[in-house]
Amino acid sequence: MNGLLRIGTYATAFICIAILYLIFTNQSITELQFSIDQTALTNATTVGISLMLEALPFLMLGVAVSAVLHEFVPEGAMRRFIPRHPLLGVIAASLIGVLLPLCECGMVPVVRRLIQKGMPVYIGITYILASPIINPIVFASTSMAFRSQPEMAMYRMVLAFAVTTLIGLVLYKTVKRNPLRNSGAAGHEHVNHHQAPHDHKSRHQAIALKDKLSWLRRMQSSVYHMGDEFMDMGKYLLMGAFITAVIQTWAGREWFADVGPTGLGAHLFMMAFAYIISLCSTSDAFIAASFGTMFAKGPLLTFLVFGPMLDLKTSFMLAGVFRKSFIVRLSLLIAVAVLGCSLLLQTFVW
Repeated sequence: MNGLLRIGTYATAFICIAILYLIFTNQSITELQFSIDQTALTNATTVGISLMLEALPFLMLGVAVSAVLHEFVPEGAMRRFIPRHPLLGVIAASLIGVLLPLCECGMVPVVRRLIQKGMPVYIGITYILASPIINPIVFASTSMAFRSQPEMAMYRMVLAFAVTTLIGLVLYKTVKRNPLRNSGAAGHEHVNHHQAPHDHKSRHQAIALKDKLSWLRRMQSSVYHMGDEFMDMGKYLLMGAFITAVIQTWAGREWFADVGPTGLGAHLFMMAFAYIISLCSTSDAFIAASFGTMFAKGPLLTFLVFGPMLDLKTSFMLAGVFRKSFIVRLSLLIAVAVLGCSLLLQTFVW
């Protein structure tokens, strides 16, 4: 019902805008004429469908692995991989996605629980940023998307590792308090003593109930989780594929020539594009590869690294877990780190 109300609100607003346009231009509905190039429309549809078909298998594989890990791998297993030394901890958090490749949508709630249980904030944030990129599924999808440029997959891993390591060390030096929202209520010492026995009882009951789940029940839960995540990620892939097709079909190469294939404008454009379309890291390489004739490797890598670390849907998820001031600082840090490291890589490698 809420969805229908939301759609109805948007439709009403669109109709009102259209009516105002007719009033101010002194036109009637019959006088409106729309000219659509059917050839361009067909080309855009073909490009969008081809991008969807290429990326779909990797999206399905990614959500399947994420769902199984979400159900069968306990949270404590992640903490055991993290050394206590700050530099070694950041490096381990950047590379743990090789063993536990979770999608970025499932990372935020998992890391919130880990931070509440004592994981350092800088380790948790590094894990959120690195795991969706530095994992074998993303490496395979990037290699498949850039068949004529197989080195792009390795450059993506290297750039992501450099960025996440840098961000983790900066957070280690700058974050002095818990950035979680309502973090005080999560602490054990702030629990009301009259309510605590009931909380402990409920917690033990929940643990006991989880222990009784059979292997088949867990597999069934994984399938449900995979379906939900696929539907959630699928709409972003669909939107991104067809936005890409529309841009490539109607924007024209003259517009991209004005932006430039390697300049700062190209990097900023690809960062903004990655933020808006909010693609899954297992399928965004196919969108980036479609811009291969318009942009150089540097801006494409900026797109491939910035998008999984920070996009529109991730911003909303972070806003529900962390304080707004921390999210603003983290967003600026991600943008500066990705842009700076990408420009350095572009300068010294190509």
